Amino acid sequence: MTTSTAARPTVTDPALGVFGRSRRLTDRPHEQVVFHEDAATGLRAIIAVHSTALGPALGGTRFYPYPDEATALEDVLRLSWGMTYKAAAAGVNLGGGKAVILGDPAVDKSNELLAAYGRFVESLGGRYITAADVGTHAGDLDVIGTHTAHAVGRTTAAGGSGDSSPLTALGVFQAMRAGARTVWGRDTLAGHRVGVEGLGKVGYRLVELLARDGAHIVVSDVDPVALARVASDFPSVKVADGVLTSSLDVYAPCALGGTLTATTGGVLDAQLVCGAANNQLADPAVEEILRGRGIIWVPDYVANAGGLIQVAGEVDGSDAATVRARVDGIFDRTVEIFDLSGVLDITPGAAANRIAEQRIDPV
Repeated sequence: MTTSTAARPTVTDPALGVFGRSRRLTDRPHEQVVFHEDAATGLRAIIAVHSTALGPALGGTRFYPYPDEATALEDVLRLSWGMTYKAAAAGVNLGGGKAVILGDPAVDKSNELLAAYGRFVESLGGRYITAADVGTHAGDLDVIGTHTAHAVGRTTAAGGSGDSSPLTALGVFQAMRAGARTVWGRDTLAGHRVGVEGLGKVGYRLVELLARDGAHIVVSDVDPVALARVASDFPSVKVADGVLTSSLDVYAPCALGGTLTATTGGVLDAQLVCGAANNQLADPAVEEILRGRGIIWVPDYVANAGGLIQVAGEVDGSDAATVRARVDGIFDRTVEIFDLSGVLDITPGAAANRIAEQRIDPV
């Protein structure tokens, strides 16, 4: 069994190319990276299959206006790596993969492009199963799913389990409760000041759960419409220009990743970090900075596994109650990670990696 000490793969030199980047991201290189272009629809996409050790690689499709192809490649490699560990830590029998479509979904998305993408997914013969991610939603999966048998997370009308954001938010909330128990001795956020950064589908649902639990909530988002919606629905919420600079008990990054850098990690005023964003650490060393300052980080791929667990239920035929119980189980998995971290005197990120790798590479 290999055991990594990093909580997240490092950012790598774009000049390395695909093979070099994959090797530098982890000691477990990607099994397959496929580039695809469809001139008729303008589709440009990359699918990265990191591991199929536990089953077919499952991961969402991110439709995003990357500044260049190198940035898109970096993102899909990092995200697919995270999906391998997310599935393993969550206890589901799936591997890790991810896909990116290069473009602005508000401008470039069309049913014809999604159909072409579905055919691309189908060409991998089931090694990769797609779901929704940033820039895609259940309705898009309905279109994609008419051209491939390997799409999950479609609308309930199309036979899928629908929007995964409620269960993703629930998983983050359960992980946060476990963190609260470790830091403050009680598994509730009541009375604690929680900063939610990013008010998309998951961030909004997390605010809802935190409000119900009695937390004092501070929010930020670049979208004024999202801010206005939360302020209207939850009048007690305070709006800030940025929660990273606020005095908090819990920092919950729920937008895009990389917000925890050496600089922000050195000044963050919080005792717990737990959110829905992927790749929250700009570099693995940031977790050591947080640890040195007495701040506990819940590994992102553990906290945000609720959506994966939901669509995994589509793959194995589990009912809604079983899926809900598995998502609630993120609380126990987070406690297990904190316990192992304490026993071995390692970071929670390293502890989570060990638990995941014990499933991927059993002795």
